[in-house]
Amino acid sequence: MTAQTIAFPIERRRPAAAQAAPESTPHSLTLPAPFRLRRGAVLPQVTLAYETWGELSPTRDNVVLLFTGLSPRAHARSSADDPSPGWWEEMIGPGNPIDTDRFLVVCFNQLGSCFGSTGPASVNPETGDRFGLTFPALTIEDIARAAKAGLSALGIDRLAAVVGPSMGGMAALAFALEFPQALDHLLLISSAHRCSPFAIAVHSLQREAIRTDPQWQGGAYAPEHPPVHGMRLARKMGMISYRSADEWQHRFGRERTERWGDAPFGLEFEVESYLEHHANKFVAAFDPNCYLYLSRAMDLFDAGEHGGSLALAAQRLRRLRIQVVGVHTDILFTLDQQQQLVDTLSASGAQASLVALDSIQGHDAFLVDMDRFAPVVADFFTGVPTARA
Repeated sequence: MTAQTIAFPIERRRPAAAQAAPESTPHSLTLPAPFRLRRGAVLPQVTLAYETWGELSPTRDNVVLLFTGLSPRAHARSSADDPSPGWWEEMIGPGNPIDTDRFLVVCFNQLGSCFGSTGPASVNPETGDRFGLTFPALTIEDIARAAKAGLSALGIDRLAAVVGPSMGGMAALAFALEFPQALDHLLLISSAHRCSPFAIAVHSLQREAIRTDPQWQGGAYAPEHPPVHGMRLARKMGMISYRSADEWQHRFGRERTERWGDAPFGLEFEVESYLEHHANKFVAAFDPNCYLYLSRAMDLFDAGEHGGSLALAAQRLRRLRIQVVGVHTDILFTLDQQQQLVDTLSASGAQASLVALDSIQGHDAFLVDMDRFAPVVADFFTGVPTARA
């Protein structure tokens, strides 16, 4: 069944304004009360954009909550509303690893993003202006708790499983730590319980590239005049860290491009052209302030803060079945981080395991290497029972 609104009485609104509108308008809901953030600030009104695939079972036991990475919208799979391919098109659907003949998949555009959910690019209902840097400090826990509030608004209290890749894995872990009784199965992909110093350094440079662009205007840029140069540099740095050196070598080598002529210091190599293409595409699709907030939220997250140490935090999850999946060539969220998380979870009594994949495609392998990831995800979901199984 294609994406649809769950048949619960909720208020429908158009998503909040963003840097660039998605191909179609997703469903949205407005939380029934002001939303208190982890650091004490209160958002007077929160709207969450979301999409669903599949049907809710009569016993309401088949819901899978999917968290996105930093930049995707909620459109993880094509639908009748939006037939364009989703960012996890081959992973979700009838007969796919996350089988919508069995499960109802719910994916929210995360709090703080710019594709319909409330964030720095949204209009503050109390002032009539865009939030910009007046948006409160955002944490991964806020993203997780907003998703829980969104599920409650849809009448969903229990989940068959929670899944998240990359930043979404952090949000999925935070969700489990905040609401351990709401789920039984947790799948964390290419993620970690906290960012390494290397990842923080990369994120810091990306934010600096945006903030030092004169067009940033202290965060008060006009939507039609964003800090394009800074965003392009930030995206290029991100792309370099998302893939592996081996992939760059195998994919591009030292091949030259002829498209850029004899411009001094122009794009002479194919790998430069590749980075340029993705940078320009990203600038047209994502809001710079949202990028700053979400990037910093990743750096701030540390699962060990839930109890005072990672070992104490893991005690909250000891009744869960947890699968962690990583890639040998991932330099952002390395296998040693994931092994540490699994070892700590196992010591707490949780049924936790690590699958280490040999993909050459680095951190982004979960988006592109379906030959390796799809069987692992499918195997995980064979162990998630539902009444529709």
